[in-house]
Amino acid sequence: MMHPIYTFDKSMEMLRRAMNVIPAGIYGHLGPAEGCHIPIDAYPKYCSRAEGSYFWDIDDNRFIDYMCAYGPNILGYNDPEVEEAAARQRELGNCTTAPSPVMVDFAELMVETVASADWAFFAKNGNDVTSLAVMTARAHTHRKKIVFFKGYYHGVSPWTQKIDYPGIMEEDVMHNIYVPWNDIAALEEVFAANRGQIAAVIGQPYMHGNFADNVLPAQGFWQKVRALCDENETVLIVDDVRAGFRLDLSGSDHYFGFEADMICFCKAIANGHNVSALCGKDFLKNTISGLSYTGSYWMSAVPFAAGIACIQKLKRIGAPAILIEKGKRLADGLIAAAKKYEFDLRVTGVPSLFYLRLADDPSLMLHQRWIAECVRRGVYFTNHHNHFINAALTDADITETVEIAEEAFAALRG
Repeated sequence: MMHPIYTFDKSMEMLRRAMNVIPAGIYGHLGPAEGCHIPIDAYPKYCSRAEGSYFWDIDDNRFIDYMCAYGPNILGYNDPEVEEAAARQRELGNCTTAPSPVMVDFAELMVETVASADWAFFAKNGNDVTSLAVMTARAHTHRKKIVFFKGYYHGVSPWTQKIDYPGIMEEDVMHNIYVPWNDIAALEEVFAANRGQIAAVIGQPYMHGNFADNVLPAQGFWQKVRALCDENETVLIVDDVRAGFRLDLSGSDHYFGFEADMICFCKAIANGHNVSALCGKDFLKNTISGLSYTGSYWMSAVPFAAGIACIQKLKRIGAPAILIEKGKRLADGLIAAAKKYEFDLRVTGVPSLFYLRLADDPSLMLHQRWIAECVRRGVYFTNHHNHFINAALTDADITETVEIAEEAFAALRG
């Protein structure tokens, strides 16, 4: 069965309208530029509805969604248990002058669930909690320098960016130190050269950056990082915003066999409801209590109720193992489809959070053409970013995805 080729006339018209009143029409990584929509008319721009593992665009095209709203959709869009919990809380109250006790319930559940957590602090975005983690480390240690692993992404605040990025001043990043991933010798040299000056090391649990194959930690890497931080009284921060709960419900640090001092969550903890969390060790509790850091909607109760329902269901179904198994089956099917048409498709990272790259063309243009052919037929992959598995993805979805991938490879050969 050949799948129809979608068109996106209504999306393109809506984008033209949006550009009159919204910068770039769609800004950020969801926009055509940062999302690498090549060609631009091969991608939907606006969603009309979503359910389970699918979303429909405003042209009424249906997509099997492997971006999952860039991560938050872990159970499936509109999961009934999560939405019921959110609706019950909404009837009682959401954004109120005094916080709801459901905030305490959620914090207790996070502490019970995450191996390295003695407390939880809630915000809205991943950037909120990575920034809070760095502030807390600096306040606790009375030091300025932060060590990053090259290829990182920790949000959009000035401290996370580079000196040559638009709007970034030297003062924003002058205390940042960059070392290669998996290079313990380089990290040891940095600690030796900056003795007593490093507030924190911050890293993703494995290197899942953009425009490059994902790389797992080398054997013993994180244990050696942990030891170096202990020896130098440096705070170890894990940014689990993207990978959190897709590897291990106890945290991705637990998955790789170590404990962070602070660990940052967002995306998957409430199945799309707007909440993030910083969890940490008891020795940092007084420090974070003394910071001036808050937001107008950070104590909204509905996302807390949704988060509780989401985590409880993730536990009940054993979600990480399910997601990894589904991702493995998908990867095997995609690689076999590529080989059938004599393409070299690389699938890297943990299968529940996988990265795709056609290695036949270093310019990446061939890869972008293949992705566009998949999207035109109803499989929503994206260029140069991780992809996400959700629990609602079915065997039939995976089969259809592989069929469409084959058609896309055939189109390239044609």
